[in-house]
Amino acid sequence: MSSTIQIQPGPAARLRWLLADSLVLARRNLAHVRQIPEKLIDVTLQPLMFVVLFAYVFGNVIHIPGGSYHAYLLGGIAVQTLVFGLMGPGTAIATDLREGIVDRFRSLPMSRSAYLIGHFAAEMLAAMLAILVLSISGVIIGWSINTDFAHALGGYALLLLLAATMIWIGTFLGVLVRSPDAVQGVVFIVVFPLTFIASAFVPLSGLPSVLRTFGEFNPVSTFAAGVRSLFGNPTAVPHAAPWPLQHAALASVLWCLLLLAVFVPATLAAFRARTAG
Repeated sequence: MSSTIQIQPGPAARLRWLLADSLVLARRNLAHVRQIPEKLIDVTLQPLMFVVLFAYVFGNVIHIPGGSYHAYLLGGIAVQTLVFGLMGPGTAIATDLREGIVDRFRSLPMSRSAYLIGHFAAEMLAAMLAILVLSISGVIIGWSINTDFAHALGGYALLLLLAATMIWIGTFLGVLVRSPDAVQGVVFIVVFPLTFIASAFVPLSGLPSVLRTFGEFNPVSTFAAGVRSLFGNPTAVPHAAPWPLQHAALASVLWCLLLLAVFVPATLAAFRARTAG
């Protein structure tokens, strides 16, 4: 009578397999972009269009204390682009779940976590492309970084942290809904007013009192002010503004960490529940 001894792989081997599987799935997501280049419109042409339109349509009619509207604009456009960026990962994962692609991956000898990691990596690359396009378009309209290297690096780090946060929120939404169209509907209903009733495009002082109060505590206003302060751009923050706007960079990091602490475990639990069986 013989017995078969199965040797379980060690932690290092499991980690290598996880990374290898995740890279394969990330390349699979990027291959879709090569086949359908229109997928990059929301991180290339759309940010460029917003920068040009807002800069030259409103640039001469909106007064920004302490600087020009062009310098003020880019931080708001960057935040708005990244917040709306949750639509991409939400739509992508909702499509894969609806078409049964995730179930096919689960039938393969691969790590269960690889799908979400690969999905996150591909979406982060798209967000980095959007930040690059925004930076170049900002320079074209006259925007510049007016702080030292450390603060400038902090500004880009904050944008990447915000992008990562929005990807997890979008992924959570994509796991919950039953169709990709539902993701777009929810994003426009929730995100659209959040980004416009904020200091992303105009100073809060110009809003009616009720909307101004909402905008002061709107995290989008905090993110925009945090990015502007790290890049040395005008923030137009009133002297009597609440604590999050007075300490926008720190408050932005705290907002992101709080949202990640909520949505990362919620996404993992929802994904396990949705793909169980």
